[in-house]
Amino acid sequence: MDSIIDPRALFTLNYGVYIVSTEYQGRKNGQIINALMQLTADPICMAACLHRDNFTTELVEKSGRFTVSVLEESVPLQFIGQFGFRCGRDFDKFSACAFETGEDGLPFVTEHALACMELEVISVQEIFTHKLFTARVLSAKVLKEGVPLTYANYHFIKKGKSPANAPTAVFNKIK
Repeated sequence: MDSIIDPRALFTLNYGVYIVSTEYQGRKNGQIINALMQLTADPICMAACLHRDNFTTELVEKSGRFTVSVLEESVPLQFIGQFGFRCGRDFDKFSACAFETGEDGLPFVTEHALACMELEVISVQEIFTHKLFTARVLSAKVLKEGVPLTYANYHFIKKGKSPANAPTAVFNKIK
């Protein structure tokens, strides 16, 4: 069946680029994701998909909470790399960026971010290599005005790649 899937067709879907962060027992971590969407309006719920082997996934599952920071289009590629290509098990991703702590003690990245949200997990579903977190939005605020970074512009303008664990790593083959 895979032989009839042209990854270029999937690349026409529109995604944003975000940092999902959490904290559990004093350990903060975050990662770049593009698999995020709003599901409902009342209450406001979202879904975020994270690779099952990522440290952030482990911490989100344990804490039952996470934040989302919406990245601006002008974010430097090096900044994305800090959260997208380094493992938080052996590197403090928050040591070299501006962040704030929300009411629940969760970190959210403010540097190169347009908005942030705090969420509480209401369900987790395993989907092959990933875990889908459905969560209720507890708070949301705009940090500054600007243009959000889309995943297409990450690839076309910034010439960025997808990490091996990203749902869209298949796109690296079509560049």
